Amino acid sequence: MTATEGNDSGETLTLAGLQSLIETMYSSKDEARGVDGTFMWLMEEVGELAAALRDGDPKELAAEFADVLAWLATIANVSNIDLQQAVLQKYGNGCPGCGQMVCHCDLQIKP
Repeated sequence: MTATEGNDSGETLTLAGLQSLIETMYSSKDEARGVDGTFMWLMEEVGELAAALRDGDPKELAAEFADVLAWLATIANVSNIDLQQAVLQKYGNGCPGCGQMVCHCDLQIKP
C-alpha cells in the first residue's frame, strides 16, 4: 500500500491495513520506544486533537484525528493486538452494554 492509496484511487483502508501501513513505516522505531514511550506520544496527540476540536479548522482537525488513530495503531502493533479483530469482537454484534445494534443504554452509562 502506498501513501496515496485511499486518497485518489478509490480504495478503502481497513484497520488491518492501517496497522500494516504503520508497521511498515515505523516498526523499528516503535519497538525501540516500547509501549510506555508510545503511549506518551498518543497522549500528546490526544491533547492536540482536543485543541483542534476547540479551535481548529477542518483540515487541522482531520490531521489530528489521523495522528491519534495512527498512534493507536502503533500501540496495538507494539502490543501484538489485531485492532480489527478486537473491534469486531467488542462491537461487531452491537453495543457491549445493551447488546443492541443501535445503543439504548442510558446516557449516563458508559457502554
